[in-house]
Amino acid sequence: MKSTLAQLTARFDQALVAAFGPELAGTDPMLVPTTNPKFGDYQANLAMSLAKPLKQKPRDIAAQIVEKLDVSDLCEPPEIAGPGFINLRFKTQYLEDQLRAMQADPRLGVAPAEQPQKVIVDFSSPNIAKEMHVGHLRSTIIGDSIARVQEFMGHDVLRINHVGDWGTQFGMLITHLKEVCPEALTADSSVDIGDLVAFYKQAKKRFDEDDAFKTRSREAVVDLQSGEDIAIKAWKALCEQSRKEFQKLYDRLDIDIQERGESFYNPLLADVVKDLDAQGLLVEDQGAKVVFVDGFTNKEGDPLPLIIQKTDGGYNYATTDLAAIRYRTQQDGADRVLYVVDAGQGNHFAQVFQVAAKADWIPSDVELTHVPFGVVQGEDGKKFKTRSGETIRLKDLLDEAVSRARADLETRIQAEERQETEAFIQNVAAAVGLGAVKYADLSQNRTSNYIFSFDKMLALQGNTAPYMLYAYVRVQGISRKGDIDFDHLPAEARIHLEDDSEFALARHLLQLDQVVEEVAQDLYPNRLCQYLFELSQKFNQFYDRCPVLQATDPQRTSRLLLCDLTAKTLKLGLSLLGIQVLERM
Repeated sequence: MKSTLAQLTARFDQALVAAFGPELAGTDPMLVPTTNPKFGDYQANLAMSLAKPLKQKPRDIAAQIVEKLDVSDLCEPPEIAGPGFINLRFKTQYLEDQLRAMQADPRLGVAPAEQPQKVIVDFSSPNIAKEMHVGHLRSTIIGDSIARVQEFMGHDVLRINHVGDWGTQFGMLITHLKEVCPEALTADSSVDIGDLVAFYKQAKKRFDEDDAFKTRSREAVVDLQSGEDIAIKAWKALCEQSRKEFQKLYDRLDIDIQERGESFYNPLLADVVKDLDAQGLLVEDQGAKVVFVDGFTNKEGDPLPLIIQKTDGGYNYATTDLAAIRYRTQQDGADRVLYVVDAGQGNHFAQVFQVAAKADWIPSDVELTHVPFGVVQGEDGKKFKTRSGETIRLKDLLDEAVSRARADLETRIQAEERQETEAFIQNVAAAVGLGAVKYADLSQNRTSNYIFSFDKMLALQGNTAPYMLYAYVRVQGISRKGDIDFDHLPAEARIHLEDDSEFALARHLLQLDQVVEEVAQDLYPNRLCQYLFELSQKFNQFYDRCPVLQATDPQRTSRLLLCDLTAKTLKLGLSLLGIQVLERM
């Protein structure tokens, strides 16, 4: 099933070449859905952009394009409006045929990528011996959704958790562990993450205040880097305990991710330095080995280098990220690497990518992309924190969302005088609460900061997960009330569009492929959220205007098919956001 937009684009390309010659082949027809149905379904705005190069009036250009434009199998005769807009209205038969094809396709008309790629999505990335907090929320949720979309498009996706599991901080943690909890070196299950977080703070306090402890910690770093047995055992104990707690959150959020921490690249760092040096890119600056990158200066306007090896011989994040680039392009065979990391790291990635490019470590057909996002803010517009000023633990935030969803559900059950099981209540509260948190994040443009509000995200009205879930539940309610098995409607049944609300819903359903393909390429999940929100709105308008079960056949079956296709689209779209649907709420 070829996308409607792709078909129209191809027809405009043929018309442009026929009207003005082959030099205009591949010109963007600037096709957009119309804002008002009275102007049709799509509008082509290219005539205005061609006025200057063709030295003609836009309306005259539009007339010549329309004369050569053959869309008779798809649209009513095109109309020229205003200064040169070309308006297109789909034929009813075309819309009905497209809906039928979409209904019969398990992918709902979204074609897989013609050239599947190996895509690495680097996301989440918490630090060992620290709990995941609200700061990890966006990377984890956005990264998972991007990975889901890439997988759905048929790409081979490697989901990487680049955890902070190496570095000088482990010196103080190992030293503290050996002294206050030596049993952890023989039975790592004796330490749990709750202890470990407090334990991190204790170790940091000692490191800051006790010079002897600081000396022993620095010696422990050397032991760890040289592979000394006790240091390695302590390090593994710390990592394992953190890993178990991270996994509880990933399981709860239905997120699949493969850990490959900073330690993985440790054996490769010396070669990074050696190869940069061999290429003449490395220079010594104030005792450190650095690479100067174009376009970066300090406050005084002096060139700002990227440090590759510190004055004490140690490595840093940049060295690890360069080693990771080499491994991902050479060993993993990645075609595209997506770093879902906060916007504050923009300069770091720009520098690292530039150094990798200078060293010729990025093949010409490989794309490295920093996928930045803003911070989560409280309703006061400041960074989202507890009243005491502490960073909010991710576990507590999710618990609160589920608790509030449960309270709302129990209030509705009581008001409707329903009887529901505890298992039903728990399942719905978890799906709504966690779905609301995910959707509230994903529905924002990821590059912006956003204000976290439980009340807004759990509302049954507006651009929220509960609103989408409720639209899906409405269709399932039709199935139960009418004893309808959507999977066994008559094979010869077809959708026949009559009411304006049916046409509006149909046109929107047929934009799914375009939206999913855009998200796969441009990495903005909020576009999919907006599509689903508008789909839910159009479905609810159709549902309110058009009787379904009360209608007589063939209208009744037609509307049942339209309901089912809407539900399937909502289910697919929400699954790409990592949100599960519910049969009942």
